[in-house]
Amino acid sequence: MVNNLLDTKIEFLKGVGPKKAEVLKKELGITTYNDLLTYYPYRYVDKSHFIKIKDINSEDISIQIKGKIVGIETIGVGPKARLSAKFVDDTGMVELVFFRGLRWIKESLFVGKEYVIFGKPSLFQRTYNFAHPDFEPVEVFVNEQQKQEEKFSPLYNTSEKMKNSFLNSKNIAKLVKALIIQVQGYIHENLPPQIINQFKLLSHQDALIQIHFPSSPDMLSKAKMRLKFEELFYMQLEHQLLKNFRTEKSQGFVFSNIGEAFNNFYNNYLPFTLTNAQKRVIKEIRQDMKTTHQMNRLLQGDVGSGKTLVALFTMLIAIDNGFQAAIMVPTEILAQQHYTSIKKFLGDMPIKVALLTGSTKQKERKVIHPLLENGEINIIIGTHSLLEDKVMFSNLGLCVIDEQHRFGVGQRAKMWTKNHIPPHILVMTATPIPRTLAMTVYGDLDCSVIDELPPGRKPIQTAHFFDKSRLRVFDFIRKQVKAGRQVYIVYPLIKESETLDLKDLMDGYESIVRDFPLPEYQISIVHGKMKPADKEYEMNRFKEGITNIMVSTTVIEVGVDVPNASVMIIENAERFGLSQLHQLRGRVGRGADQSYCILMTSYKLSAEGKVRIETMCQTNDGFEIAEADLKLRGPGDIAGTQQSGLLDLKIADIVKDEPILKASRSLAIQIAQEDPTLSLPKHRLLREYFIKNKPQTDFSQIS
Repeated sequence: MVNNLLDTKIEFLKGVGPKKAEVLKKELGITTYNDLLTYYPYRYVDKSHFIKIKDINSEDISIQIKGKIVGIETIGVGPKARLSAKFVDDTGMVELVFFRGLRWIKESLFVGKEYVIFGKPSLFQRTYNFAHPDFEPVEVFVNEQQKQEEKFSPLYNTSEKMKNSFLNSKNIAKLVKALIIQVQGYIHENLPPQIINQFKLLSHQDALIQIHFPSSPDMLSKAKMRLKFEELFYMQLEHQLLKNFRTEKSQGFVFSNIGEAFNNFYNNYLPFTLTNAQKRVIKEIRQDMKTTHQMNRLLQGDVGSGKTLVALFTMLIAIDNGFQAAIMVPTEILAQQHYTSIKKFLGDMPIKVALLTGSTKQKERKVIHPLLENGEINIIIGTHSLLEDKVMFSNLGLCVIDEQHRFGVGQRAKMWTKNHIPPHILVMTATPIPRTLAMTVYGDLDCSVIDELPPGRKPIQTAHFFDKSRLRVFDFIRKQVKAGRQVYIVYPLIKESETLDLKDLMDGYESIVRDFPLPEYQISIVHGKMKPADKEYEMNRFKEGITNIMVSTTVIEVGVDVPNASVMIIENAERFGLSQLHQLRGRVGRGADQSYCILMTSYKLSAEGKVRIETMCQTNDGFEIAEADLKLRGPGDIAGTQQSGLLDLKIADIVKDEPILKASRSLAIQIAQEDPTLSLPKHRLLREYFIKNKPQTDFSQIS
């Protein structure tokens, strides 16, 4: 059976065995033939091409040189010993350096003998050297090349532990070659013929062979296209089938009433006119909650766009229908912020709101728990504390999750169990998600976007200054404080780091105190290591206008709303990611006055650092910034996908492969609409794929 062969444990492949199998498992997660077959090379080398030593460039990734050894020397003794070999061709000399396996290296290299070496050059004291290059005698290399049909040799990512177990890139290639010979003819197709024909794709087997050992650049390109399409298509199809299943079969509470709470708030308590974007999103949410299905909606909105108000309207709909609502947030600061904002919005309306965090005293908990359980509390705002088993509801109908990427999947799912039917879910994020990431990570959620700021908000002016301009910046702070405004100064670290040349918080605080002496200037200091009560005390002093300047770490990234704060100064701005810079900037500009963000950096800016600073100075649009951030960092850390395992792509790149993503998504939507149970004969291969590869989604339910 094909499945049995590809599912064979990797230790049974000739050349592996139990010890190497254990290393492959620990280092790469490879346990079966199929795992190795889908461990793709990261690049390829044309082994027919050689570089002359005089033509070496320090930017070369890995190159191949032909020449001979003219000297071998062991330098140092014991564990710190290294072996140095002088290697020459007719244009110059390089040094080959080895730090481990010295005895074997000595027995394999001979002065006067010709070799082919392959590795990455590094420039040291005007001489290029190669650390642990691959090498083999010229005659062996020539014989191997004559045997091989492939022009391109694959390079595989490996680790030190793998290399120490003789599992370097070259050895991985040999194992893959042996594996392909063994399983060729047993690799079955996993896409229906109509899809292969429509997109002119290689067969599954040909793509797997060509991705490892391409016969030409064109065949390599076709192999990549096929495997990327396949990967993205199945991800999109899974999203669409789950979405259909939820829409058709997942039971949800029906919120058909728009009653007293909603209308009273809208007519008598709403502090300002809703934007058209807010109205549109509220309408989308109302439509969701009127059906018999559970709402699962992602609400995106830039910093200050009014997501909290939309969430409040959603909670009022739940209350009008006899249900309770909960907001779960990742930090106590943000929980307190939401609690204060919502209490202020509701004024004297007869709606009971409670706050539950890790700092809530036992005495208060004894009051909150029974009131929540008997339904007297309408809205509960809290942190992870809401997940505790002892927190029970009378009738939870809506759960709002803010900054959702800070919660694990299991944590979020625990809220679903707080009622006999899962509550409606509104997921909010102030970190705009690029459209490609939203399609891949949140493809099974309905998506709403608030793409409009409340009226009267002025765009924040952002400027970049080097350290030498600090006196000018301090003078600007004085003018702002004299005008009655408040200022944030944010540092990346709390204490001085020996490894990073950063302005640390405590040093910065002391210099601020020197330049802005008491009592004329009042200064707060806030960081994550402070006790919650001390942190809250300092935060409140700043909110109430008692202090003019807040010196802080990124603890104020979310959850601090001070309309009078008009200046955000970010020290060592080059050390922050784009998304974080944008979040920090969003702490100002929340009032009617003109606000400013000043990015302070050293002169030593990397190319990526320059792009981040320039992007921040050029735009206030969170979605533009998110797209730029995605291109710089890749999808791994955006929205926490690295930690959650939500985006586990082996070959596709959602930034570079956006056209393939769009095409595969369009096809997935079409198939899910036409055949939501994949029961048509032409979709047999698709159904078989899910049964074998996605058992956790339990697709048996959709039949």
